[in-house]
Amino acid sequence: TLPVGQKIPNELDIYDMSGNVMEWCSDWYNIYSKNPKKSLNEIYHVLRGGSWFYRPFECRVSRRFSEIFGIERNLLSGFRLVLEP
Repeated sequence: TLPVGQKIPNELDIYDMSGNVMEWCSDWYNIYSKNPKKSLNEIYHVLRGGSWFYRPFECRVSRRFSEIFGIERNLLSGFRLVLEP
């Protein structure tokens, strides 16, 4: 992994959206629906963005992975902290 901010930010001025670690998301993993916050299977959370471990074509924001939140720690996933000025 790399320290945050060493890559060029995207068009929204957000750094490291892809390829560093997968980002935990608050929505549940399910087939796409009109309401991603509600799922029939509220066990698996969505991880997005790929990580340093995956091949380049898997390191994009639209790539979704699933995992049970809090079951295990690893070097492939994390979460984003936001500090507003």
